[in-house]
Amino acid sequence: MTGEVVRALSNSENSYEWYCPQLLASPQESIEMVINHIDQSHFDRMVIIGSSLGGFYTNYLAEKYQCKGIVLNPAVYAARELEPHVGMMTAYDSEEPFDFKAEYINQLRALQVDAINNPERYFLIAAKGDELLDWKEMAAFYPGAKQLILEGSDHGITDYATHLPSVIEFIEH
Repeated sequence: MTGEVVRALSNSENSYEWYCPQLLASPQESIEMVINHIDQSHFDRMVIIGSSLGGFYTNYLAEKYQCKGIVLNPAVYAARELEPHVGMMTAYDSEEPFDFKAEYINQLRALQVDAINNPERYFLIAAKGDELLDWKEMAAFYPGAKQLILEGSDHGITDYATHLPSVIEFIEH
């Protein structure tokens, strides 16, 4: 999905590094993996894009690095959302089984951003038709941020490509 952003931006005069790892079941290990990559990279500017749990991680990383964050149907309170699902689960996008351990809830709590700073650094895209998360809670979490609230759609924002120009505009400005 966000690979489309890099292709669209590559047509401009800037160059972009794309990093989109497969995140691990452990939130702590996932964040450490991404932080290690960021800390070893050389760039003038960074934008982090995340969807669902990735949006939760985007909040943490955008605050840590004071960079732009684009969040797509973010799980703004991931520990609360995922606590009832401790145990064997299947991945949202692949149906692959994995063990979501109770210790991961505390790891998520440690990464919780209570409030964003500098809301102008954030762009929220939230779907009213999200079947997993509450768009009103998302909108309330990003006061003062650029927000695109979609009528209908779904958790995966299947019509994401139609909103790509807004994402690119936010990245470039």
